[in-house]
Amino acid sequence: MGTAFGDKIMNGKVALVTGGGSGINLAIAERFAEHGAKVALIGRTQEKLDAAAKGIEAKGGTAAGFSADVRDYEALASAIGSAREKFGEIDILVCGAAGNFPAPAIGMSANGFKAVVDIDLLGTFNTCRAAYEHLRKPGASIINISATQAFVPMAMQAHVCAAKAGVDMVTRTLALEWGAKGIRVNSIAPGAVDDTEGMKRLAPNEKARAFVTRMIPLGRFAEKGEIADLALFLCSDSARFITGTVMVCDGGQSLGSMFSEMLDMAGKQANA
Repeated sequence: MGTAFGDKIMNGKVALVTGGGSGINLAIAERFAEHGAKVALIGRTQEKLDAAAKGIEAKGGTAAGFSADVRDYEALASAIGSAREKFGEIDILVCGAAGNFPAPAIGMSANGFKAVVDIDLLGTFNTCRAAYEHLRKPGASIINISATQAFVPMAMQAHVCAAKAGVDMVTRTLALEWGAKGIRVNSIAPGAVDDTEGMKRLAPNEKARAFVTRMIPLGRFAEKGEIADLALFLCSDSARFITGTVMVCDGGQSLGSMFSEMLDMAGKQANA
């Protein structure tokens, strides 16, 4: 679980992570805490957040949970304010709350489409907007968790494709508007990440996993810790001149699925 940065590079910093009770976002929160940051976790279920915070504290970190739905601006702003009161000015903001379910467009209700857009896109805007007054200026770093669906169309994912494309444009726009205040804003776009709720839904069995794996040049799913390592880099001084970018971490999957199919065909021909 180590990184190339050495110990405690986040000492004295405060990180706030939405969707921080599980999955990729919890892994990011754990990595920040491991390197010395005080971590505020925001999500809808207080019990889940408390369990995640206790797990971080059991490893020597500092964390606390603040329940709020990112779709509810007033509740979210209140939770962020409480986190600021407890830990101080926010150095790092991770907008990671997300929703997903596979469905064809013709089989998706308007409410279903709206629910994902509201959580992913509106939730990202709400978090950035509500946190703005509490961010360290200059010096704050914002990471919005996007997905490769933002720029690679995927069947059964019209809602996610639309929402994440919007997230990336919010990232770029805020980087333009808030750069003068010394706030950096970037997106991370993971591909297939193992042991996450999203991949359990998109690749629910071994046949589906094998199909997805064939489309990844590096030949495997990402580990949650690898996304956390990228987040750690983007919030470190090593990335102090990086803003407005979408950093893809997908093992090459978004380069195109024909790669693996051509290799399979070449291998079969060679062995014929």
